[in-house]
Amino acid sequence: MVEARAVNTLLFGPLGLSSFDVLSLFLHFAVLSLLAIGGAVTTVPDMHRYIVGERRWLDDATFSASVALAQAAPGPNVLFVAVIGFNVGGFVGLVVTLLGSLLPSTLLTLTAARWSAGRRDQRGVRAFTEGMAPVTIGLLLATSWILTEPTRASPVGWLLFGATIVWMVRTKWSPLWPIAAGAMAGALGWV
Repeated sequence: MVEARAVNTLLFGPLGLSSFDVLSLFLHFAVLSLLAIGGAVTTVPDMHRYIVGERRWLDDATFSASVALAQAAPGPNVLFVAVIGFNVGGFVGLVVTLLGSLLPSTLLTLTAARWSAGRRDQRGVRAFTEGMAPVTIGLLLATSWILTEPTRASPVGWLLFGATIVWMVRTKWSPLWPIAAGAMAGALGWV
């Protein structure tokens, strides 16, 4: 009996998602996949709104920790989607969030790349490409704002946030140092 519960938790997560929840999770991540200009991380604000705010599957701290853990690990940038999916719905959640995040955007990218290959020099294609840069920056700033939610009440959190921005803009050194500083501040209970 205990083993069956453990397997069920591993497969469907601690929440025991229904098939409707699993389909809803897949469809939401599939739609976000098509809006992921600049990478999957730019859709974090809406993932947060849906998973934490609307569905209440995770709290702020667990959501932010899921993203931070996956971003600190070596590998593709999209790993955080798998961690969030696993925290929400176990192995099934991991699979549906990854498929939802990767399948639509991959098909769209392949189609668009083939279409634009012979049209790179056209004015409209160049304008579209150059116009995406400010959109991507705005989406990344929105993601940063969401991920700092749990630490915004702390002056040390604001100090680390500002120091990280200066670090990233002014140096070419590894971003792992500010991440380590944030982890240390969190471990010491300062943030």
